[in-house]
Amino acid sequence: MPVQVKADKPVIMVFGDSLSAGYGIPLKKSWVSLLQARLEKNKYRYKVVNASISGDTSSSGLSRLPTALVVHKPEIVVLELGGNDGLRGLPIEQTKKNLNRMLKILKSKDIKILLVGIRLPPNYGPVYTQTFQMIYQDLARIHKVHLLGFLLEGVAGYKNYMQDDGIHANSEGQPKINNNIWKKLAPLLNPVTKK
Repeated sequence: MPVQVKADKPVIMVFGDSLSAGYGIPLKKSWVSLLQARLEKNKYRYKVVNASISGDTSSSGLSRLPTALVVHKPEIVVLELGGNDGLRGLPIEQTKKNLNRMLKILKSKDIKILLVGIRLPPNYGPVYTQTFQMIYQDLARIHKVHLLGFLLEGVAGYKNYMQDDGIHANSEGQPKINNNIWKKLAPLLNPVTKK
């Protein structure tokens, strides 16, 4: 049985893969750490919990979501998964089905959701990449949840913001990701949590 955390502050749980786990950079420079600092600067009492795991697929995320919800009891979840599915060329319908199930679980518990979309590199072909991108738009519309269309907007494709692998943002790119997240997350924040 997982240990339950009794939080004195409402929890924002970031549930993603290496793009949110701070892969390849100091954790204190990751966009998730920057988000916590931004919340504090703006007098919000939220505690940000990073439940992201590098290499996670939508399938593995679905399997670990129930335990993460019991342990962290989030008020808001930033759901950023699916990128590894796409990079592995997994069936798009499978990814969509897994994300759909996660959204249903979160909604059944009245958790506020920010769904974060991912885009694949162009070498995967226009049909696959465009169909993959539509997963997030379709699910956001169906479930009526807030959507950030692309986590790495204004970051991907810019060498000064990306690590050498061309997939992960470097330390310089993290503040831009933080800005992308903040624009969509801010409307979900409860003013009551202000200090």
